[in-house]
This record gives sequence, C-alpha cells and structure tokens, in this order.
Amino acid sequence: MRDGDAIVIVGGGHAAAQLCMGLAAAGQGKRVHLVCAEPVLPYQRPPLSKTYLKDDREVLQMQRGEPWFAEAGITLHLADPAIALDRDLGVVRLQSGRKLDYARCVLATGAHPRRLPHLPDGLDNVALLRSAADAERLRSLLHAAGHVTVLGGGFIGLEIAATARVLGKSVTVLEAAPRLLLRSVSPELAEHVLNTHRASGIDMRLGVAAGGFEFEGNRLGALTVDGKREPVELMVLGIGAVPEMTLAREAGLHCENGIVVDACMRTSDANVLAIGDCVSFPDPAGGRHIRLESVQNANDQARTALATLAGREEPYRATPWFWSDQGALRLQMTGLAPHDGNRHRRDGAAATSFSILHYVDERLVCVESVNAPLDHMAARKLLEAGKSPPPSLACDATKALKTLL
Repeated sequence: MRDGDAIVIVGGGHAAAQLCMGLAAAGQGKRVHLVCAEPVLPYQRPPLSKTYLKDDREVLQMQRGEPWFAEAGITLHLADPAIALDRDLGVVRLQSGRKLDYARCVLATGAHPRRLPHLPDGLDNVALLRSAADAERLRSLLHAAGHVTVLGGGFIGLEIAATARVLGKSVTVLEAAPRLLLRSVSPELAEHVLNTHRASGIDMRLGVAAGGFEFEGNRLGALTVDGKREPVELMVLGIGAVPEMTLAREAGLHCENGIVVDACMRTSDANVLAIGDCVSFPDPAGGRHIRLESVQNANDQARTALATLAGREEPYRATPWFWSDQGALRLQMTGLAPHDGNRHRRDGAAATSFSILHYVDERLVCVESVNAPLDHMAARKLLEAGKSPPPSLACDATKALKTLL
C-alpha cells in the first residue's frame, strides 16, 4: 500500500467493518473513507432477528464505537449512500453531491430482501428484515400483533417465526418449496427443524402457493393460500435476498448472481474489489462461482481483500461455516452440504443433540450440528486442516470428531 492513496469502502455491514479493522491494524486507517447508506456505524446483524426483536430495551451492538474510528483516522460518510462509481476518473459520487477520489475502491454493498412483484411497498402491516431500521419497525409491529404470518421457510424467516413464538404469538409459516431450507441443509436436518417448530406450536405449511392479495387501505387484509382465503394481521417477508449490485452494474463491472470476483476479491476492474454478501466468487473446493450470505464469509473475504490491497496474493481458501438460532434450536454448519454423497448421523448425549457428517468419495466435506457446539468446533478444525475420519467412524463422536485434531 502507498500512503496518500485513498481507499473508499462502500457499505456498512460486517465485511466493510472487518476490512476497516484490518486496514487500521496495518496503520492505513487515514487512507480509508467508509461510505454507509445507513445513519449508524456498522453493527452486529445476527441479533436483529432474535434478541433485538424480543426486548424494546435491546440496543444495537456496534462493531466499533465512534471513538475507535476517529482514533484510526477513518473518515465516515454516514447516511450518504454512493450513487455512482466512475472507474475512468477513479471517483465515487455520493448522494450529497460529494465526490471521493480513490486509488482502490472496495464494494461491500451486501444484499437486500427479495420482494413480491404484486405486493406494494410500504404497507402498514407487511415487514421485512435487513437493517436496524427494519428491525426497529418489525419489533414495534410484532409486539402489537397477535398473529404473525411468515412468508418463507429459510433461515431468516424461521428465526423470526421462532422469536415470535417465544413472545407468545400465534405463528404461521408458508413455504412454497416441498421442504424447509431447501438450498441450505440436508433433508434430514430440514425434517428435524420442521418437527421442532411444529412441536413448539408453529403452523408450518410446505409446498403452498400464496397470492391473491386483498388490501384494506394501506394494509394487507388477506391472501389466498392454495385457493383458500387467509386473513393477515402482520406478515413478514422472508423469501431470500438479492445481491446489491446496482452500483457495480452501472459502472460496467461483470455481474452474474452477484458482483463477479476472482479468488483475491478483484472485480473485472483490478482497482475495484468486492466482498461479502454481494459477490459471486470461485468456490475453493470446486471452482464454480457461488454466493454465500454469512458473517464469517464476510469476515474471511475482508481478510483476503486486505492482502490484495497490500499487494499480496493470498487467494480465498476459507472453509465456510454458518449458524442459526431458532428458539430451542442451535444449528451450526461447517462446509457446504453436497447434493449427493453419503450421510452419517451420530447422536449426542441429549435427545435434541446430533450431527450429520457428509462424505463424498470417502472424504468428509460438511458437518451439520444441532445443539452440539463441540462437534461444530471439532468439525471446523478437521475441515480446515484437511483431515477426514473414515465413514466407518462417523457414528463414534470421540473417534470421528476429536481424535484426529
């Protein structure tokens, strides 16, 4: 890195915050401009669907406080989103009219919630969740509601549904797919999640078609589910997220299911990097481009980008891992579950604790754990070290997940 060359980071999520921390630790904070669309400093996002919704007294957990940014020398541009990226001039234009010259630009623009094409924005009793403002609004709506309809059986929808149920709400989850978490977890884990939520009193409906919206002023009064009219008091949209790539696309960068980057997080313009939920990157295990939405992926890619900015070639090689808290369920996944291969379940000490080990050609590639944090930690170490206990040991907790560490 050369002193005097500005680095403009666009985004206020985990990836942007992690990169700021890395640059500050490297003594490069004074070169950094952090551009955030939101009016607040980067904050922890996982609590938004859980603890933040439960208690009006809960406050945002900041990644770093304002004094830290000031001491690091990082220039903040809050509530002033980037509206244009001029690669020829090396300029990021902000909504306020300010222009930021850059030597390197890093896009950490994240993703935005997917919306329904026939459902108007701004309805009084329809909510989604991505930002702190979304969470504050949903918290207010949730505490006033008696019944909550959640559209979508992915992680965010199920976390909100579980939180609402803990608060004593009547909850219905509508999922168009034949099972929960279709693209994220194994069928066995999805079935366990389904049964657990049903046992808690949540009305789980799979393979349903929802539409036929009825409006009462600025409210959604009802929708049609498989031909039957269903009244709506409060509906939460949890039908996935779309990578935010407007800035990149309008700047002429290669975009396809995200901002396309190489293993060092460089876009089709070597002076522009991209990290986090917004990027499509080469999977170290298979080479195909994928997109992951997780805190750990954002942090790992920020570290790769830091190396690239420093002139080092350190391609992304991290083992992905994820987690989701849903009421009494603590789900932890290490690696990406394959569509085929062999699966071996091993039960834990408690009835609600187990892990599923995924093998492809005798090689351990993924471990899904339910209420089994020690298994998860051991699995992460095994996969990161490239170690693979044979399938014959898969059901032995001690041998399969601990002795090879």
